[in-house]
Amino acid sequence: MTEQQKQCAGCGAFLQTTNAEQAGYIPEKALEREPAICQRCFKIKNYNEAQSVAIDHDEFLRMLSRIGDEDALVIHIVDLFDFEGSLISSLQRFVGNNPVLLVVNKIDLLPKGMNWNRIRNWVQHQAKEQGIRIVDVLLVSAKRDLGFDRLVEVVAEWRGDRDVYVVGATNVGKSTLINRLIRDYSDMDRELTTSRYPGTTLDLVNIPLEDGRSIIDTPGIVYTHRMTELVDRKDLGAILPDKTLKPTVFQLNEGQTLFFGALARFDFAEGERQSFTCYMSNAIKIHRTKLERADDLYRNHAGDMLAPPAKDRLEQLPEWTKHQLRVPRGGEMDVFISGLGWIACNGKSGALLNVHAPKGVKVMLRSTLI
Repeated sequence: MTEQQKQCAGCGAFLQTTNAEQAGYIPEKALEREPAICQRCFKIKNYNEAQSVAIDHDEFLRMLSRIGDEDALVIHIVDLFDFEGSLISSLQRFVGNNPVLLVVNKIDLLPKGMNWNRIRNWVQHQAKEQGIRIVDVLLVSAKRDLGFDRLVEVVAEWRGDRDVYVVGATNVGKSTLINRLIRDYSDMDRELTTSRYPGTTLDLVNIPLEDGRSIIDTPGIVYTHRMTELVDRKDLGAILPDKTLKPTVFQLNEGQTLFFGALARFDFAEGERQSFTCYMSNAIKIHRTKLERADDLYRNHAGDMLAPPAKDRLEQLPEWTKHQLRVPRGGEMDVFISGLGWIACNGKSGALLNVHAPKGVKVMLRSTLI
């Protein structure tokens, strides 16, 4: 196999020895190793650091568009913590009539004692609203290895004599899931590169199965409406939860504000006294203040008392945009901030809320998850 044809076993990029700034760079002396992985994957695997490699968005769409022309099973993996932010709402036009399994990862983040049937029904409803036709919903935790026995069973039921395409946004646990499928369906001595960094998989990665078919891993789609795509990599560890969420409940009066570090702000503008439950990474510091003091507090303390991000990384975030949301009377709703988490509105009397977040970040009301 020539250098031009050989792909990185971790991310799928074509290996090359000439330009260290481009995808697939590998030192010449490492090219003969088996499995051969590029320098970027080597650094992720061994030092938890990554170089930024830009992938053309049109190239993503080209890769996805081939799925509809084939007879394949499609596994769409989403992040339960960032459901609306990681769902590929345009998926239906790419997959054609192929069956879609919706795999919901990171269920280990939810508090214990959850009604999983209710979560599954909630997921089905949200997917239907986005126009995605799915044949089944599977709740898993790649980190805790939960739900995978059932996933393997369902994949076997639907796969038949088909290839399996795995699609998803960046940072949803796609490569971890595929590594589990490799162990169950293939005797290959390799694993995909997994990390917290967006865009770990750079090209289509074909993993041959024992029956002559393949699992095809597609690059993670980069959605800039997710907070995780905007913050500095040094802050990813703080906003991506790695433990069960510990909800924080606030009893708020009209005219009170919550700051989530210096990443977002939640104003209770109008309404009767009521409680709000915050579901986000335990590393995010939540600070309560009066609405009339909020602007001054941010001006004077963003980056120190209000952190993350730290002062030297504040300017990397876009300016904030204000989103006005009205919670209807009697409606139990979540305020969803993509990549950061959500705030459950527990009152029945309705509320007028203003949410400030970096420009471009998806902020919305949705039916309550918990």
